[in-house]
Amino acid sequence: MSEVLQSHALQQVGRATARAAFLARAGYPEVALEALPADASSRRYFRLSGAGLLLMDSPPASEPIGPYLQVAGLLQRVGLSAPQILAVDEAAGLALIEDFGADTYTRLLAGGQAAQPLYQLAVETLAHLHRAPLEHAATLAPYNAERLAEEYALFIDWYAPLLIGTEAAAALRADYMQLFAGICREVAGRREALVLRDFHVDNLMLLEGRQGVAACGLLDFQDALQGAAAYDLLSLLEDARRDMPAALRADLLQHYLAQRPQLDAERFMADYAVLAAQRHAKVLGIFVRLARRDGKLTYLKHLPRTLGLFSRALDNPALQPLRHFLEQHLGNWRHGLSAEQLARVRGPSL
Repeated sequence: MSEVLQSHALQQVGRATARAAFLARAGYPEVALEALPADASSRRYFRLSGAGLLLMDSPPASEPIGPYLQVAGLLQRVGLSAPQILAVDEAAGLALIEDFGADTYTRLLAGGQAAQPLYQLAVETLAHLHRAPLEHAATLAPYNAERLAEEYALFIDWYAPLLIGTEAAAALRADYMQLFAGICREVAGRREALVLRDFHVDNLMLLEGRQGVAACGLLDFQDALQGAAAYDLLSLLEDARRDMPAALRADLLQHYLAQRPQLDAERFMADYAVLAAQRHAKVLGIFVRLARRDGKLTYLKHLPRTLGLFSRALDNPALQPLRHFLEQHLGNWRHGLSAEQLARVRGPSL
């Protein structure tokens, strides 16, 4: 066994031992655990058989549990459904949390449930969150220019090299970053809402027995920041993992605006357009990085959809400078990756 594999195996044994000790202290010794499917992070969840609880295992070195606890409390205080915390060992990165069940939006939509009511509930949940006093999010870090830049840099650092090579992409990086910084200058200054940052169907659940916005269960919110209200709506309506009909997207945008009649709709939509470009650039880079560096090849299937969303975002007049820059330096970038380029991504992980 290689040293890397051996180290990983030892880490897994250590986490399993820590989980067992935590569960024993919490009153659940020798309980049967069902591992839930993993996502892009190192965080893992286990269902406690017959207990209506989940064990969250969030390794402190990579995924500190403190932000999750903090944001869960903020959401609950404004009347939204984040899982209740039953027991926690923050130093060990372990918590027992409420189990919302299996009815994720993703599963319900795949099973044929009507999209409009589900999405409408999600939009109303966002509007409720955005109407809450900003003070409830005052302890969170800002979604500022530096954080936005770290994210849109992922496109030039991971996706663009597949098109033109590593050295050529590196030579363009400074100009690309400067262009994107100018586009994001105004939205980077917004401090108007708690931004969950991954508000999409994989992280939303329909909770039986709850009324109004409380029926929308919220997951995976530990990376929340203070920022522009448009971000989470954009994340929901332009999902990298799922197609949405244009008519439904337009209806839901109008439904959100109707929920917030005092909003400056023109400015909101300008923010939405900029953040669409920013988020899709980020996600293109993330999906390539997950595949190339981490060996998580399943994310590659979402690249064509995400590229289409990014391309459409750059058709907005406010984004013309960036669109022209990419057309000048990345050739036929809108056509997507060739079979040869995808083969390079699927090669041995780094």
